[in-house]
Amino acid sequence: MKKCHSANAGYLFQPDKFYDVSYDTGDKSLQCGRKVDCFKLWLMWKAVGTRGLEQRVDRAFACTSYLVNEMKRRAGFRLLMEPQCVNVCFWYIPPSLRGKEESPDFWKNLGMVAPFIKERMVKQGTMMVGYQQQGTYVNFFRQILISPQISIDDLEFFLNEIEHLGRDFQPH
Repeated sequence: MKKCHSANAGYLFQPDKFYDVSYDTGDKSLQCGRKVDCFKLWLMWKAVGTRGLEQRVDRAFACTSYLVNEMKRRAGFRLLMEPQCVNVCFWYIPPSLRGKEESPDFWKNLGMVAPFIKERMVKQGTMMVGYQQQGTYVNFFRQILISPQISIDDLEFFLNEIEHLGRDFQPH
């Protein structure tokens, strides 16, 4: 299965997890690859129609805009870049690292924040948000806002929970 369906997407299956990564079976599934995306799009189009797809896209962009504006308003959130679609890539900078952006260990320590928060969210069962490294960028969160069921309350919970889970991070 893995040989047939694997995308070998390093950004999806990070090696620095708190558990044995051999349990990540996603790269062995049909849904992980891009091969079935056209079929899924066609099925959704048949289910909701052209207008329904338009409404979903508009809503996804509105939720993305709301989330980005809230992140800019709150201390501790730093965008990797302005989103061009519905992927919001960001760091959460906990209180212990704020104001230390010029220190030699800042980026190394910041790279430990996303795995720290992710472990807590998994153990507490509150949410699932991916993180990844990219090129020279240390671990950052990558939130994709595509579900038509997302509400403003969900986005507020998301931001509050990141703050809650990461507020007591201490660098090693």
